[in-house]
Amino acid sequence: MSILLTLCVVLLPLVTPGRGGRRWEPCTDLRPLDILAEAVPPNGAESGISVARVQGALGLQLSAAALHAMSFPASRIFVRCDLFPEEFSIVVTLKAPSLPPKKNEYLFTVVAEGPDVLLLGLRYSPTRLHFLFLSEDSAGAWQTRVSFRSPALMDSRWHTLVLAVSEDSFSLTMDCGVPMDITADVPFPATLSVQGARFFIGSRRRTKGLFTGLVRQLVLLPGADATPGLCPCRNADLVLSIPPILQGLTGRPEDNEVLKYPYETDMKVTLGSRPPCTKVEDAQFWFDARQKGLYLCVGSEWVSVLAAREKLDYVEEHQRLFTHSETLGIEVFVIPEAGLFIATANPKARSAIYKWTDGQFASYQSIRTHQAQSWRHFTIGKQIFLAVANLDPNERGQEFSVIYKWSQRKLRFVPYQRVATHSARDWEAFEVAGEHFLAVANHREGSNHNIDSVIYKWNPRTRLFEANQTIATSGAYDWEFFTVGPYSFLAVANTFNGTSTKVHSHLYIWLVGSFQLFQSFLTFGATDWEVFHIGDRIFLAVANSQSYDVEMQAQNYSYVINSVIYELNVTEQTFVKFQEIPTCSALDWEFFSVGEDYFLVVANSFDGHTFSVNSIIYRWQGYEGFVAVHSLPTFGCRDWETFRTTAGSYLVYSSAKEPLSRVLKLRTG
Repeated sequence: MSILLTLCVVLLPLVTPGRGGRRWEPCTDLRPLDILAEAVPPNGAESGISVARVQGALGLQLSAAALHAMSFPASRIFVRCDLFPEEFSIVVTLKAPSLPPKKNEYLFTVVAEGPDVLLLGLRYSPTRLHFLFLSEDSAGAWQTRVSFRSPALMDSRWHTLVLAVSEDSFSLTMDCGVPMDITADVPFPATLSVQGARFFIGSRRRTKGLFTGLVRQLVLLPGADATPGLCPCRNADLVLSIPPILQGLTGRPEDNEVLKYPYETDMKVTLGSRPPCTKVEDAQFWFDARQKGLYLCVGSEWVSVLAAREKLDYVEEHQRLFTHSETLGIEVFVIPEAGLFIATANPKARSAIYKWTDGQFASYQSIRTHQAQSWRHFTIGKQIFLAVANLDPNERGQEFSVIYKWSQRKLRFVPYQRVATHSARDWEAFEVAGEHFLAVANHREGSNHNIDSVIYKWNPRTRLFEANQTIATSGAYDWEFFTVGPYSFLAVANTFNGTSTKVHSHLYIWLVGSFQLFQSFLTFGATDWEVFHIGDRIFLAVANSQSYDVEMQAQNYSYVINSVIYELNVTEQTFVKFQEIPTCSALDWEFFSVGEDYFLVVANSFDGHTFSVNSIIYRWQGYEGFVAVHSLPTFGCRDWETFRTTAGSYLVYSSAKEPLSRVLKLRTG
């Protein structure tokens, strides 16, 4: 705004040659006008004005005797004409006193001398701050008031307010926080005459409404929003201008004082602890001075824009989560307006859902299951679902898995659809070309492991999943869906073909309305696929659990076997072996990141002798691939999940050998 106005001042004589040598100029200089300095008399003490130091900063204290002393004619600063700027900012640094209900105090006013008419003013009450100005049209004149709700001024601390005015747009920013914006029905007048008027500091030329707090700064900045010149900072010292009498040393700066360089005009930055991120703060910035990170409010989340590099230092136990029985699979998910949850797949009669409450998971819902192996959370539009994979039949010999739906009324998951399955191990939910699918990994039917797994498709008319495609599998254990550009892929982890764990697992690609074989991988009791991206590179990791053949007796070392990471070779259009990692009957991979670092954690479950086996966190180190950096004691580790809250990042693992899962916190530096 200020740059545009300056250009207009420079260019106007060039485009209006018919006006001779006279050119247009603003009524004031386009620089900060120190209203407080103009009003301070040379004999302040005699005029009822004193200086007080509070919290290391100096401020002026007024008394009733200072009513006329703290004033000056408007013509002193409006030297070229008598019109108040149409666009401007007012900056006030003050320490406000506590006021009783319904009482108002004036911070400053501009009053016409003769008829005692308030032309302009700023006053505050316990719940609002009011900006007043005189409006006129052919029907007459009236006073317009723009009120801002609940500025928290009366907390015995210094605060800096910036009021920016431009036509019908009024914005109030306190301490570089989120601005409060109001679009008024009545715009600020373009021709508010201050001829013969006077500025009064801390009053309306009357004792009633006299400001009883401390004022340190009162600046008028024509033609600009002053916020960028002050923010981000909350220190009372960072000002546009203060009177010489208040320019003494202010003591030690605040701990959260940061950059004093100006920001772009439309940038609003909040300091301090994490503020809420709602529609009000949308597209606003928050600077975390402690972590030195800049965040942007997008929707309901603060998204990191610029952050100090975060590093994983170590992992510590955060919570011991006692479960109904051993836990085979876990699923972490968020339900909007309800919270963060974790579902545990327990092999006994009941599985459970826990809710993140006060920094820990607490029991929320118990669901009857039949040797539950895993859960899968997914959404279709606004509908929220949770599918369980049951390994065993029920008491009547019926074998099925169940899809549950979230009830907004009960705030619980309720049964929605039964699906016939055969020793189901896993569900995978995905979307292709706007249609929703659900794939089940059928592990075996009786003693036959070579059976079909099924892909179901959502029917919008019946609102049910219906069988859409079958795929031959051998002891299927896991599905993994991912996309590469416009292509959709689905990988299956085959574990056992009835005689050997040395079987091919397959990768399928979506072509002409169904999944077609794309690539096969030789695997050894494969239990999990994990796809992840590092930059433009795409990787696919398989967890191999054991090398076994019925023709040879299982040896202890058959559980200590390499798991493999493959990388997509775009030129050859195939996944090629990238790295082999020794694992101990690996059952799961989980990829996560901390700052700019990437990690893989493996669920090591058994080494041939004991279930007390360390699971390993590997860090991506470029040319070296993944390198072991942390060794985590686990017991029969079955599944890993990662999640993040406002308090930090966490890992949680389930144990297939004890009724205890553990939540681990990632400590960063």
